[in-house]
Amino acid sequence: MTKESDFYQVYEVFSRRGVKAPMQHQFSLLAPNKEMAMIMAQENFMRREDSIDVWVVKQSDIRKMTSEERQTWTNRLDNKDYRTTKGYGYLRKKWRDKEQGMLDEKEIMSWKEVKKQ
Repeated sequence: MTKESDFYQVYEVFSRRGVKAPMQHQFSLLAPNKEMAMIMAQENFMRREDSIDVWVVKQSDIRKMTSEERQTWTNRLDNKDYRTTKGYGYLRKKWRDKEQGMLDEKEIMSWKEVKKQ
C-alpha cells in the first residue's frame, strides 16, 4: 500500500500571455499524474488569466544548481563589477546640494530689498 505523500507529486505551472512574451512561473500544485496536473492548471489558471500557452513540469524533473555549482557561479561573477551599475542615486544628493546652495539666506533677503524699491 502506498502512502498518500507518495501518490501526489509537485508540479510547477508556467504560462505565456502572448506570442512574444516569456514563459513565467505561476504556481505549484499537487497532482497524481501529469494529465491531472494539466487539467488542474487549466481550471485554476486559464479561466482567470489570458494565456496562449501553459506548461506543467514535474518539480523533480527540474535540475537545480547544487551548492558547489552556486558557489562556483558566484565566485565567477565576483570580478564583473564593471557590468553592474549603482544607478544614478548620487545625482539626487548633487541636485539637493546645488539647490540649497542657490537659495541661501543672503539671496532670499535680497529679494525683499528688490520689492521695496
